[in-house]
Amino acid sequence: MNAGAATLFDVLEPIADVAVAKPAQALRGVIENYVGYRYVGFQPGIHRGLPSRQLTFIISLDEPVEMAELPNPQQPSATMAAFVAGLAPAPALIRHDGTQYGIEIELTPLGARTLFGLPARDLAWYVVALDDLLSSSADELLDRVATAPEWSHRFGILDEVLLREIRETRLPSPEVVHAWNCLVASEGGIEVHTLAREVGWSRRHLGERFRDEFGVTPKVMGRVMRFEQARRLLQTPAHPSLADVAAMCGYYDQAHMTREWNELAGCTPTVWMAEDLPSVQDTLVTAAAS
Repeated sequence: MNAGAATLFDVLEPIADVAVAKPAQALRGVIENYVGYRYVGFQPGIHRGLPSRQLTFIISLDEPVEMAELPNPQQPSATMAAFVAGLAPAPALIRHDGTQYGIEIELTPLGARTLFGLPARDLAWYVVALDDLLSSSADELLDRVATAPEWSHRFGILDEVLLREIRETRLPSPEVVHAWNCLVASEGGIEVHTLAREVGWSRRHLGERFRDEFGVTPKVMGRVMRFEQARRLLQTPAHPSLADVAAMCGYYDQAHMTREWNELAGCTPTVWMAEDLPSVQDTLVTAAAS
């Protein structure tokens, strides 16, 4: 190639094709959203899979996803075509060639029991291949969504296959469910001692019962939810200043928020906002604003 010649990335504008849909009514409460995404023409690099209040259920429609670093440092790097990532206050680092094409299914923590027959605790801190969770229908699901012509068809296939997997299951105690709902309603802002008083338990008992269901404590989940709120605010086109975001999300100050971001995202908010490839979480903010 001649010196100074244009590369493919210089010639083509990056493409971001996104589709968001709600699941069938019978899957509500188990799944929040289906998010279809196709990113083409971005610079190759590392994409951050960020902590979330949902379990991340990914089906790749292109090459398998290459995970260079997983939230649990004891789990080795892996390449998977479809997987579920449990709750964890740490990012996954995903190596990509400038293209990402797939579907994210936002699975609620309580929905893990209904869909997989196990509590979210059993998936916390780990990324698990879909074959290990839906052994009877994983191949069918991947094959059918890969050959479907449009996002709406793919989402319909997800409804059909996942509805067959729904099972009767024992839900956790009402106190644990209420504690989770209070955390969600407050965007992680409710103090743990207030949460314990709300459900009528001691802080220690609440922490034990909560961790036994979700694999993380209420304090950790509150940190993740505050982080999510900050991320959503920073994704808006005319976002507030970092100091204002910190105040709005209940951090002591901007320095406190930056420390939390370094722990939860592996980088500062400024570094994250400058990264090239959009995250799937970006797509939901964009869709909500449109």
